[in-house]
Amino acid sequence: MLGKRVLLVDDDKKLRALLTEYLEDYGCDVTALEDGTGVSETIQRKAPDIVILDIMLPGKNGLDVLREIRLRFPVPVIMLTAKGEDADRIVGLELGADDYLPKPFNPRELLARMKAILRRGLGLETEGMGEEGDAPLEAGGLILNRAKQVLVREGEEVELSTTEYKIIEALMRNPNRVLSRDQLMTLSRGRDFVAFDRSIDVHISKLRAKIESDPRSPKTIKTIWGSGYMFVDAS
Repeated sequence: MLGKRVLLVDDDKKLRALLTEYLEDYGCDVTALEDGTGVSETIQRKAPDIVILDIMLPGKNGLDVLREIRLRFPVPVIMLTAKGEDADRIVGLELGADDYLPKPFNPRELLARMKAILRRGLGLETEGMGEEGDAPLEAGGLILNRAKQVLVREGEEVELSTTEYKIIEALMRNPNRVLSRDQLMTLSRGRDFVAFDRSIDVHISKLRAKIESDPRSPKTIKTIWGSGYMFVDAS
C-alpha cells in the first residue's frame, strides 16, 4: 500500500483518526473529510487511488456523494454501512460501489479489501495475463478493451464500475461456461464471501441493464438456476 492515496470520508472523528493513523502506518497518503460537501473537489485535486465513504453523513449522505463520484470519476469506492442496513448496502452496489464494509469492523479487513480492489485495478488477479493480458476480448457482440478497461456495445462505450468490469471480464473470458457465484465473486473481488452474500446478483442485474436489449429477458448473461451465470456467445 506504500504511496497509495486514500480519501476517507466519515463524520466520526475518532474513527477518522484511527483509520488515518492505521493506513498511514502502511504507507498510505490519507486525506480525511468529515462530510460530503467537498468530495468531488478533493478527488479532482488529490486524485486518490481509492475512496472510503461512509453512507451516514451529515447533510449530503454517502449515497448522494457516490452518485456524484460515479458521474465524474472512475476511482474505486468502498462504502461503510451501519450493521444490518442491507437496503443501504444494495443501493450502494447498484450505484456503483465496489465493495462495502459494515460497522463496526477491523481495520485489517478494510486494508485487505483495499488491497484486493487496488490489485484488480492493476490486473494482478486475472488469470492468464501473460503476453495477451491486455488483448481485447470479443464475445456476444461486445468488445472489452482490457488495456483501457472499457466495454463497447454497438460502437458505444458502456460505463462500468470496477466490480462490474471484473465480472464482465470473467464472463467474457469464459464464454458458454457456467460460473458459480463463488467463482464470480473470487474472480471479481478476490476475497472470501459469507455464504448468504447475494451482492453478485445486484451487479449482474446492473450489467444486464447496460448490455441487454431486454434486461427482463436476458440473452447474453443467462441465469443457470442452481448453478450460476453463463455468458452466451453464439458466434
